[in-house]
Amino acid sequence: MTDTDLSKLKIDKSAEAFRPARRKLVYLLSIIFLAVIVGFLYFKGIIVPAITVEVTTVTQIYPSQTFSQLNATGYVVAQRKAAVASKLTGRLVALMVEEGSRVKEGQVIARLENEDTLAARDQAEANLRTAGANLELARAELVDASRSFHRNKELVGKEYISKSDYDLSEARYKKAEAAANASEAAVRASAAALQGANVALEYSLIRAPFDAVVLTKNADIGDIVTPIGAAANAKAAVVTIADMSSLEVEADVSETNLYLVKAGQPCEIQLDALPDSRFRGVVHTIVPTADRTKATVLVKVRFLEKDPRVLPEMRAKVSFLSRPVKRGENKLRTVVNGAALINRSEQRAVFLVKENRVVETPVRTGALLGDMVEVLNGVKAGDKVAVKPPQELKNGAKIKVVEK
Repeated sequence: MTDTDLSKLKIDKSAEAFRPARRKLVYLLSIIFLAVIVGFLYFKGIIVPAITVEVTTVTQIYPSQTFSQLNATGYVVAQRKAAVASKLTGRLVALMVEEGSRVKEGQVIARLENEDTLAARDQAEANLRTAGANLELARAELVDASRSFHRNKELVGKEYISKSDYDLSEARYKKAEAAANASEAAVRASAAALQGANVALEYSLIRAPFDAVVLTKNADIGDIVTPIGAAANAKAAVVTIADMSSLEVEADVSETNLYLVKAGQPCEIQLDALPDSRFRGVVHTIVPTADRTKATVLVKVRFLEKDPRVLPEMRAKVSFLSRPVKRGENKLRTVVNGAALINRSEQRAVFLVKENRVVETPVRTGALLGDMVEVLNGVKAGDKVAVKPPQELKNGAKIKVVEK
C-alpha cells in the first residue's frame, strides 16, 4: 500500500519541460514587435524628440526705416498764425465764419456796430459835395473878375476909364482868386475828412490778413470787442486763424545727436493721427539756440507735399534720413529675418511654426532691407518662423520654441 502511494507522487516532466523556453520566445517576439512599431513611429515622425529652435515674427516695415539716422518727436505748428482783433472798441453785430472756415486775404469775417461811423461818413461826403460846389462858384467868380480886370487894365492905359474903376476891378480879381484858393483848400479838407470817416468805418469791419483757415472762434455776436481786452467780459480777439500752407513740424533734437541733422536733410514724417501715412519732409531750419532745461535744440521740418488731413498741434514723429525716399518706398513691406530663409533647389522657403511643429513653406522674396528680406508671398505679417533652422529640422518636426 505504501509503495503504490509513492508511485503516484512522480512528476511527468515530458509536458512541462519546454514551457520556460516557450515563454522566452514569446517575450523576445514581443520586444521585437514593439521595437519595430517604435522604429516605424520614429521613422514617420510620430515619436520624435522636440528640437529646440529660435522663432521670429514676420513683420511689416517701411523701407525708409533701414536708412534712418535719427528719430525725434514734436508737433505740427503753423508758422503764420494770427489772433484777428479790431482796432476799435465796439459790440460785435455780425460774424461770418466758424471753426474750419477758409478765408481769403481781405475777406470780411466780422463786423462791429458802426451806425455812428456811417453817419460821420455820410456827413463827410455831404461836406465834400458842398465844398466842391463852393469851389465851382469861386472859380466862376474868378474867371469873371479876371476878365474884367484885364479889360480895365487896357482901358485905363488909354484913359477910357478912371484909375479908381481900375483899382476896384483889381481888388475884385484878387478877392476872387483868394476865394478860389480857399475853396480848393476846403475841398481838400473835406476829402481828407471823408477819407478819415472811411478809415473809421473800415475799422468796424474785421478782415482776414492772409489766406487761412479759422482755428478757433473767440467771440460771439453781442460781445464787446476791444483792442486791449482789459475790460470785464471784453474780448480782444474775434477769431484765431492759421495759414495751412505754412505748417511745419517742430521737433526737439538732443544736443548730443545734433551733428546728425543739417539744413536741407531729407526726412520722413509720421503723424499719430494718421498712422498709415508717411509724409516726405526736409529740414527747413535749425533754431540757433538750445533749451537748457531739456538739453535739446528745436528743428523745423517742412512738408514737401500739402495734405488737408494735416492739422496744427498734431503730434508727429520725424525720421532724419541719410538719403531721400524713392518712389514706392513710402509703402509698407512684409519682411522676415534673412536668417529664417532656407534654399530648396531653385526656390527659397521658411519653416512656418504651427503650434508645436514646423511646416516647410515656399516663399518668394524681394528686396533686401538691411538684415531683413522682403517676402512677396507664402507668409503674412504676424506669422512665426524658425530662425537659423538646424540641419536635422524637417517638415512636420516637433519643436520647442525659443523666442528671438
